This record gives sequence, C-alpha cells and structure tokens, in this order.
Amino acid sequence: MSVPPSPLSRSVASPEPLSRSVIVTALRAAGCVFAEDEAQLLISTAQTPADLAAMVERRVAGLPLEHVLGWAEFCGLRITVDPGVFVPRRRTEFLARQAVALARQVAAPAGQADQADQAVRVRPRTVVVDLCCGSGAVGAALVAALDRVELHAVDIGPAEVRCAHRNVAAAGGRVYEGDLYEPLPATLRGRVDVLVASAPYVPTEAIDLLPPEARIHEPRVALDGGADGLDVVRRVIAEAPLWLAPAGCLLVEMSERQAPQALETVARAGLIPRVASFDELNATVVIGTRPALQRGSGG
Repeated sequence: MSVPPSPLSRSVASPEPLSRSVIVTALRAAGCVFAEDEAQLLISTAQTPADLAAMVERRVAGLPLEHVLGWAEFCGLRITVDPGVFVPRRRTEFLARQAVALARQVAAPAGQADQADQAVRVRPRTVVVDLCCGSGAVGAALVAALDRVELHAVDIGPAEVRCAHRNVAAAGGRVYEGDLYEPLPATLRGRVDVLVASAPYVPTEAIDLLPPEARIHEPRVALDGGADGLDVVRRVIAEAPLWLAPAGCLLVEMSERQAPQALETVARAGLIPRVASFDELNATVVIGTRPALQRGSGG
C-alpha cells in the first residue's frame, strides 16, 4: 500500500499554497516552540508557494529559522544570515547597546566644544572594531545607531566575511578575513574607541549539550572556546591595550559564571574592568577601559 505524499511535498510540485494551519502543524511536530510566529515569518518571506513549501521543509528538517529565512532581526535591523554562518543571538543585542552607549560617551567631549572650536574642526569618526563579527550584526547595529563611525570587522571564516560585507558595506564598513587582530591595518593601533568581540565562549565539553540547530548547522569555531570557554577571550583581552585609544573600551560577551575570571584578566592587561549584565536576556558583558591620558603625561 503506497503512502500518500505529505502536503509539503505536494506543494513543491504544484502551485497550491500551503495553508497556515498545515505549516503550523508541521512545525509543531518538528518541535518548534513558536510554531505560529515562525509560520508567519515563513509565509511573509516566501516568494512563491513552492518556495514556501521548500522553506518549511528545511525548517522541519532542523535548519535554523534564520538560515531558512536568509535573515535575522537584530536591534531592529534585518541582518542577512547565509547558510552555515553563526546566527546573531538576541542576548548579543545587549552587547551592541552597551557599545553604542560607550561610543556616545567617547564622542561627547567633542560635542561639548564651544561653537568657535566646532567651526574650525569636524569631530573625527568614532573608530569601532568588531572582532569575531560573524554576520556583522553588532557592527551594523553600531553604524545604524551612531552618527559618524569608522567600522572595521574581522572574522576567521570566509563565509562569515562575505556575509558581514553584505551587511556593513553600504555604510562604509570594511571587513577582513583572519585571526582576531592579525588582518587589521597597523594604522589602527592606539586609535580604536570601541572594540567589541562576540568571541566563542562555550566550553568544549559543553558543545554536545547545545541545541542541534547550533551544534550541527553553525561553525564549531564560532562556538568552541576551549576547556573553560575563555581561550579566545583571553587572546582578545591580552592584545586589546595595543589597539585601544586612551579612554577606549573593550566589550566582550560571555556567560555570567565566566565573568569573574575574565575581569581578572582585563585588570592584568592594564585596563579598568567592570561587568554589565541584563537578566532578561541572560546577557553578560565584561568591559575593559584603557585609562585616559593625563595632562602633562606626555602620552
């Protein structure tokens, strides 16, 4: 006795669109907790009935929703996310907001200059570096929120670099392929006002505990932070003082339990450490500020 084809497979071969109820049922059966919301996103994104059916099939097969849609919402922006690229997390919006606030503080002294001074000079751009940028979501959010930004983004993965370029190129951002600071222009040393890093911080032994969407469909290099999860974070912190401008800030995302050890590493690097957190998003950001130059210090 033959088994009739599923509504999904029938729709791929015919122009009949899938009904919302069929999509929701299929998504629920696949374990999608927010099936109704996902169904609406798929319906609104698909170009044709066949396209919709194919997208639903990919989601039911376990691909991350953002890879199926081709985009993710981040800080109110629609960020392109190509297949295989790390999906920007909602908790990382807290990192972006903290970076925006600090960037505005850096720019404030110039904004407070008297009118005569402003008439003879233009405030320089805020120099931002986005390490381990993935899709470039954090850098794109900073460019969108700030008035004058010189953005440099770095990732070790070729697919991530291509994706990030699509998200920041229109705003004049530059994207480099390489390991952390290695591909950055030497002219940025001592000039970076805000340095953000979404470095991998999952301990190696915890990778197998991640949801399949991350474990199977996202690059391991974007997840695996070594034995304690801080291998890459320590490298980011160690070299940050060479790149930060006086009063410049480093911001690194991690888990709450990793923060105390990271704060010690920040202090040993000569930066002023503090931690910011937001329970609603389960977000923790360790911040290190390079001390400002004192008058008469000679640099």
